[in-house]
Amino acid sequence: MGEERRNGAEGAGAKGAGATGGQDGREVIAPEVFEALRRVSTATITTQLFGRGLRNTFLAGLRPLNPACTRMVGEAFTLRHIPAREDLDVLSVFKDYDHPQRLAVESVGPGQVLVMDCRGQTRAASIGGILATRLLRRGAAGLVTDGAVRDSPFFAELDLPAFAAGVCATTNLARHHAIDLQVPIGCAEVPVYPGDVIVSDAEGVVCVPRHLAAEVARDALEQEHLEEFIQAEVEGGAPLRGTYPPDEDTLRRYRAR
Repeated sequence: MGEERRNGAEGAGAKGAGATGGQDGREVIAPEVFEALRRVSTATITTQLFGRGLRNTFLAGLRPLNPACTRMVGEAFTLRHIPAREDLDVLSVFKDYDHPQRLAVESVGPGQVLVMDCRGQTRAASIGGILATRLLRRGAAGLVTDGAVRDSPFFAELDLPAFAAGVCATTNLARHHAIDLQVPIGCAEVPVYPGDVIVSDAEGVVCVPRHLAAEVARDALEQEHLEEFIQAEVEGGAPLRGTYPPDEDTLRRYRAR
């Protein structure tokens, strides 16, 4: 059920990008781009981005909360936090259904990934099990935070890809003041813009600038096909010289396979 739900959400996300694209000027991302990115590793994607001059795209230090649910592809929906202030961040603010944290959860669309900038602070949670369940029911593709989560035993069984820098039982109000939705943020020291494509696997999370998503997806697939061939060659006893990187003879055999 989980894989079917995620596939459906991502497809809806691509379609949704087209719908919003007419309103905010974003170029539509085709469904096959999401499908291709789902089939390649974050390691391959970072290599492709590095080759295009982008060195800071992997959200280092974030780990999956459910190791059995790590594959995520979707467009970024961003939420920015600033440090909490004692006179403003009190429990009564949660009576407001339009509190930015709650509003963000209720605004994330199918196929989108809630990405939260918590300044790397993990001494208070940025989200808990109830809000994560709401994201799941809304068809979100996943959530990413460079802060902590509470209810971590619940997350460990939740059928929603979720990545965080840590876990903490303390409510978010102790450290975080949710302030802005759908603005550029820094998450794990990586710039994330609304609509960028977030991809994850068991190794972690990478942010693909939206305008590069199609070409990165295409070239990442080709890179992985070639590296599968090289891996087989090395396993068969081939030396690195001439194999990795491949020389013309190796490339000829790869193309003729």
